[in-house]
Amino acid sequence: MSDIAAGRLSGEELAENFSDIHPPLDAMSAHIEASRCYFCYDAPCMEACPTGIDIPNFIRKISTDNVRGSAIDILEENIMGGACARVCPTEVLCEGACVRTAQEGKPVTIGALQRFATDWLMEKGEQPFARAAATGKRVAIIGAGPAGLSAAHRLSQLGHDCEVFEALPKSGGLNEYGIADYKVVDNFAQKEVDFILGLGGITVNHGKKLGQELALGTIRNDFDAVFIGSGLGGVQALALEGESIDGVFNAVDYIANLRQTADKATLPIGRRVVIIGGGSTAIDIAVKSKRLGAEDVTIVYRRGAEAMSATDVEQKFAQTNGVKIKHWMQPVGIVSDNGAVSAVEFEYTKQGPDGKLIGSGEKTTLEADMLFKAIGQIFVPDPVFGTAAQLELKNGKIAVDDSYATSLEGVYAGGDCIDGNVGLTVAAVQDGKKAALAINDYLAKK
Repeated sequence: MSDIAAGRLSGEELAENFSDIHPPLDAMSAHIEASRCYFCYDAPCMEACPTGIDIPNFIRKISTDNVRGSAIDILEENIMGGACARVCPTEVLCEGACVRTAQEGKPVTIGALQRFATDWLMEKGEQPFARAAATGKRVAIIGAGPAGLSAAHRLSQLGHDCEVFEALPKSGGLNEYGIADYKVVDNFAQKEVDFILGLGGITVNHGKKLGQELALGTIRNDFDAVFIGSGLGGVQALALEGESIDGVFNAVDYIANLRQTADKATLPIGRRVVIIGGGSTAIDIAVKSKRLGAEDVTIVYRRGAEAMSATDVEQKFAQTNGVKIKHWMQPVGIVSDNGAVSAVEFEYTKQGPDGKLIGSGEKTTLEADMLFKAIGQIFVPDPVFGTAAQLELKNGKIAVDDSYATSLEGVYAGGDCIDGNVGLTVAAVQDGKKAALAINDYLAKK
């Protein structure tokens, strides 16, 4: 019998559980932390930043009380520097490359300093950027996520008018719908969207989805250029019998619903929750399940800890929140009781001589009244491209060249929907920025 219910915890407990997990630095703490930086000339942290932020320079400005200048240095390279400061895996990017890490095992907390500077500027309500003279060119942006908004902002700075088409009711993409809310508290995602749109020259249309309300062929005719930053529209299936019974959930959709639910006491959660997957989504839904009141939460991954795409920091975070992680197990069956999940059957796995994963034949069962699928998202071509059948795909995603141009003239793409993207907010922002510069060159030649 299913034991899924809402209201397992009080409002006060939920408020505490979903409060900011990394409280911001105050001015004194930021100044002290900035003083730890060596301001390296050939800074490895800067090389590790996908958006190329001049990290030593922005930290130096904090140390000299030029916080405004610091924030502008960040935002000129990464207009979503505030979100990235909160959600980036800094432990494997800038902080992982920090010289202090090698010497002391404790890097300069670059992410916290970046948040301090960008929050300071946004709280001032100042718009530090200005548009260039109008070019008369119009660019359509498909998707109001990190890639789309980054492209729109840079194109608007360059004087082009941008019209953004977004399928969902709100802008922000995964920052609004997919990131754990204890990382982006106080409606930060929408505050950042407002800051970006504050530049001007950008119009956003919600409830507009390619293949339904929009056709790529029509948009190509109506605009001088197009940027596709539509993200990933589908979720990997387990391909198991019983996957559609009660109690089996898609983690991505559940997280999106949780992010948009004001009263978390209304969200149903099981007592015994099993998550299948090894990435950030699996970590997020596991921790959220515990913080919603689940008693027993287990992540199951088919390989070892080192193969999980979730970082060591994320894995430890889950474990310190009471989540168990089991490795070398793959799901082979879903057990039901009166039409609802009651357990999940797993087979132990091992690595074969050729490196491929193989089943050992030995099986075990984990009781569960709630099962979350968190095994990755996929790009869905569907009728998105309509008459534009010549748009090429590669490895199941949109194929682009070094300038982010697709196989269609005047159509560019970036973010999670393109081949080669690593699935990080910071990478999507960089894609949008670089594609915008390429589009600007294209429009100039056109």
